[in-house]
Amino acid sequence: MAGTPAAPVTPAAGTGGMFSASTNRGFFAKLKKAYSWYTGGFLVFVILLAIAEQMGLPRVWIGYIFLVATVGLYAGIGIIARTSDAAEYYVAGRRVPAFFNGMATGADWMSAASFIGMAGTLYLTGFNGLAFVMGWTGGYCLVALFLAPYLRKFGQFTIPDFLGARYGGHIPRAVGIFAAILCSFTYVVAQIYGVGLITTRLTGVPFEYGIFLGLTGILVCSFLGGMRAVTWTQVAQYIILIVAYMIPVVWLSVKQTGVPIPQIVYGQQLQKVTALEEKFINDPKEIEVRGIFKARADAAAAKLKNAEKAYADDKAAAVAAVEKAKAENAPPEVMTPLEKALGGFPVDVAAAKAGWTKEAALAARAAPPLRHAEAFPGKDEPARDVSRRNFLALVFCLMVGTAALPHILMRYYTTPSVRQARESVFWSLFFIFLLYFTAPALGVLAKFDVYSLVVGSQYANLPAWAAAWAKVDPGLLSIVDVNKDGIVQLAEIVLGGDIIVLATPEIAGLPYVVSGLVAAGGLAAALSTADGLLLTIANALSHDFYYKMLDPNASTARRVTISKILLLVVAIIAASVSAQKPADILFLVSAAFSLAAAAFFPALVCGIFWKRANRWGATLGMIAGLSITFYYMATTQPWLRGLFGVTSSIADNTWWGIGAISAGLWGVPLGFIVIIVVSMLTPAPNREVQELVEHVRYPNLTGDRMVTTAT
Repeated sequence: MAGTPAAPVTPAAGTGGMFSASTNRGFFAKLKKAYSWYTGGFLVFVILLAIAEQMGLPRVWIGYIFLVATVGLYAGIGIIARTSDAAEYYVAGRRVPAFFNGMATGADWMSAASFIGMAGTLYLTGFNGLAFVMGWTGGYCLVALFLAPYLRKFGQFTIPDFLGARYGGHIPRAVGIFAAILCSFTYVVAQIYGVGLITTRLTGVPFEYGIFLGLTGILVCSFLGGMRAVTWTQVAQYIILIVAYMIPVVWLSVKQTGVPIPQIVYGQQLQKVTALEEKFINDPKEIEVRGIFKARADAAAAKLKNAEKAYADDKAAAVAAVEKAKAENAPPEVMTPLEKALGGFPVDVAAAKAGWTKEAALAARAAPPLRHAEAFPGKDEPARDVSRRNFLALVFCLMVGTAALPHILMRYYTTPSVRQARESVFWSLFFIFLLYFTAPALGVLAKFDVYSLVVGSQYANLPAWAAAWAKVDPGLLSIVDVNKDGIVQLAEIVLGGDIIVLATPEIAGLPYVVSGLVAAGGLAAALSTADGLLLTIANALSHDFYYKMLDPNASTARRVTISKILLLVVAIIAASVSAQKPADILFLVSAAFSLAAAAFFPALVCGIFWKRANRWGATLGMIAGLSITFYYMATTQPWLRGLFGVTSSIADNTWWGIGAISAGLWGVPLGFIVIIVVSMLTPAPNREVQELVEHVRYPNLTGDRMVTTAT
């Protein structure tokens, strides 16, 4: 088909830089000076706020000040960086130095899942949580080796741009647009959920209002300036989030050990946690509580076997008890609980089954506590094999997904040159390493505080942070005296991983200003990633769909305006979905990785390294990989199963024991197989496309060659 020329990849736009070396050095020096002053000013702001707290500033005002100050700062950067220029809006003018692009990528990457969920997952799952650290960090090695420099050499705006040019025609581009929107929307729902959680904790407003309040902060960063505004905002957000993350961890480390380097004392504190775990496993009171949970779970499971009969029997017993009490003229202290129980009785069998299902799930709390340092836990060798397979599958999906996320790969279009794109990956890894190397230590330090300060305390003397977080969401924190002894047992605590980082300062008894700082850091992490994701979705619709497929003659101003409108619409839709709390943050993020891995990684790698890969191979490969991944999630993830009306058991739908979070394990190899087989059975790409592959595969070559998008 006829070719539509795209922007030429000249040394200025593709392999060299937009400015001379001296101009780039001057720009870099100005940025360093500006952000150095910014960092110092932020630290002074935190110190002044801490002094104000000691002088009596109310906690609620601290939360509002952090929220208004940080969001106002991001809004200011967004307003200053506003633009209607297409290159500035889509790729920040391709003039972001490697160091700052690495910092922006770190902020874009370290979402609410990394900032909020990483340490929480390590707290809850111990060794198994290291799959996230290994997978997400290792993924950047794949980015550096297989994708970043080659996509930068290509020199356009988006991933669907590459698919359209490499494979030719609207069909691969359309599939790429759909996949980019699907995985980015799944990811952004998790970020907005995190924004709502943090905003609610900072201000005390209801969760649903907190989501839309935080949404304002997201939009002001990206609406006016696109990638240009998002980039410089993300650099500012990274500084806040890394300071916010490190201060409480260092403080905890000093408080527990006297050493200000938490990574060094990690092993020492892990030994103490292991000793406490052994104590809880054999403690008579803990065994008593676990026994109560087992009895309740067994009773509920028995009723579920014949729900209709159990419902009729329970209702008849409740009615009989009330009638008997009335006949005996029972006192109010006897009658009131009986009448209350009858009034709250399930309205039908379906409602009763829902309640019994929740009770049956208590079987998990009847098990002894998970040992933090135990690799691949399980009661027998088959169970440990399943745990091992899931660990490795998750590492694989997260690594490949990292190398295929559109909003991350877009960041490497913004550097002045291919060389700086490579350097940018190094700096990305460095800035991400700072948080990921600390998260395991935070998980252990927080667990030691909970085990030693909360477990064994009196219910009458529960710390204030427990009541505060229970109000935010009882699903995140619940402490109930099951055996009525007035003492907190470990088995009586339900602590959601999403609050570990946010609640750590309060758990450790630190000043509230540190809690506000951590919440501001979590907000920065969620906002930075949400900005990049919303921009990816809006650009896919405005640039790839509208401009490239519907109206190639659209003016730059029209394209940018449409992108801004779509960004607003998508943000509102994502916020509405987030308000429904469809799943926990970490699952939503991991699902996005599996979807991106299955849809993009085979097509991108084959497109760069195999000239024979063609349009139909890539199109069918992306469709096959994405379809099998989504199908597996829909049949094995509880919320999706309910959405699609799947009634068969999860165990019946699971393949090889792999969990829904690692569904990409099936999509990635299927995508490669389909691309290879279909490409070999259909005609090879034309000479123009093969020359494009040659051009892209040697990123260090310079020249004034033209990239042509076949249509």
